[in-house]
Amino acid sequence: MNTDSENYYDYDGLLKRAISQLPEEVFKDVRFEIPHAESFVEGNRTIIKNFRDIAKAINRDVQFFAKYVMKELGTAGDVEGQRLILQGKFGNYMINSKIKNFVEEYVLCPECGKPDTKIVKEGRIHFLKCMACGAMKPIKLI
Repeated sequence: MNTDSENYYDYDGLLKRAISQLPEEVFKDVRFEIPHAESFVEGNRTIIKNFRDIAKAINRDVQFFAKYVMKELGTAGDVEGQRLILQGKFGNYMINSKIKNFVEEYVLCPECGKPDTKIVKEGRIHFLKCMACGAMKPIKLI
């Protein structure tokens, strides 16, 4: 006996319908790699040549990203064109480790590990919201 209610609750049919409504990014199996900073020391300053490109690759605001890096390194600096100019001498390893920490805290989803996230504000709280799986994690702004 096949009734309308049995067809309505057909598991395979509901599953196919749910999968068809997911965004295409969920099914892409592209491995996300954190871009490496190209930096050099000039006098008493450290210059990251590809800073704006890194910010674009991780899909974050350049000023927000720069503020984090400067705070973590305990220094001042300015974004000029493509570059971030920092006061003081910092090694490439130290800069890349701070960028990696930023990506883990403010870019990658804590549930699915994908970089398809946005920072959204609800009330007075900021969240890292994943566009792939829908997870939300409260974050502290810098």
